Order: sequence, then structure tokens, then C-alpha cells
Amino acid sequence: MRSIFLAIQWFFENIMFIPQNFFRQLELSSWTGANIVNWIFMIICAVATVYWCKQLTLHHASGEDDQDTTAHSFLK
Repeated sequence: MRSIFLAIQWFFENIMFIPQNFFRQLELSSWTGANIVNWIFMIICAVATVYWCKQLTLHHASGEDDQDTTAHSFLK
């Protein structure tokens, strides 16, 4: 039973953590290079937020959103 857990440990430490080990070594020479993945995710989230707000504005302007408080039967 112990060998199964040792195999899982070996798999994660030697195979799955290769990208993390690469970024850990890269951080010693270039902080920006090591954090490029974080910057990419932040840019994607910023673009998605702007797109979402733009879509909300379009739906509000066209009158598609129902803001009636009696939209649900239990609120009557």
C-alpha cells in the first residue's frame, strides 16, 4: 500500500511540477518572466470584465432586462 503513495508522490514531484520548478528557477533571474502567466490571466480577466460591463449596458439600453420586483409570484 505504501508503494502506491510513493508512486503518486514521485509522479507529482517529478512530472507534474516541472512547470512550477521552471518558474521557480526563472524567478531568480527575471521576476517579470516568472510572473508572465499571472499577467496574462490578469489581462484576460480585465478584458472579460470590460466586455461583460459593455453587454450589461447594451441589455439595459434595449430594455431586455426585467427589473420588476413582482417578477416572482412569492413577492406579490
